[in-house]
Amino acid sequence: MGNARQADAGGGVKKRFSAQRKMDAVSRLLKGESLETLSRELVVTAANLSSWRDTFLAAGASALKSRESDSRDVEISKLRAKVGELTMDNELLNEKIDRLETDRPFAWRRSRR
Repeated sequence: MGNARQADAGGGVKKRFSAQRKMDAVSRLLKGESLETLSRELVVTAANLSSWRDTFLAAGASALKSRESDSRDVEISKLRAKVGELTMDNELLNEKIDRLETDRPFAWRRSRR
């Protein structure tokens, strides 16, 4: 289906828009062009244009929410790795202690004297 056109439900021809053409249309909307006028010119529904605009703005908003990493992020990653290692060591030691204690009928205790 490499064809750039496809039949729509009304028997007409519906154009497929590339990402670049969609971005150009959205840019024109954001610059203040009328949704209805642009819809007629491009032969695309106003609903599609609105959807493209909303998607474009949502993606831009999410891109702005991210922040650049700094030296603190590197330190946090190192500390998390260390906490993971220590947690693993503690779990292994606890398992070893449990195994040693289950081999003896009574746990070894110090005298209270």
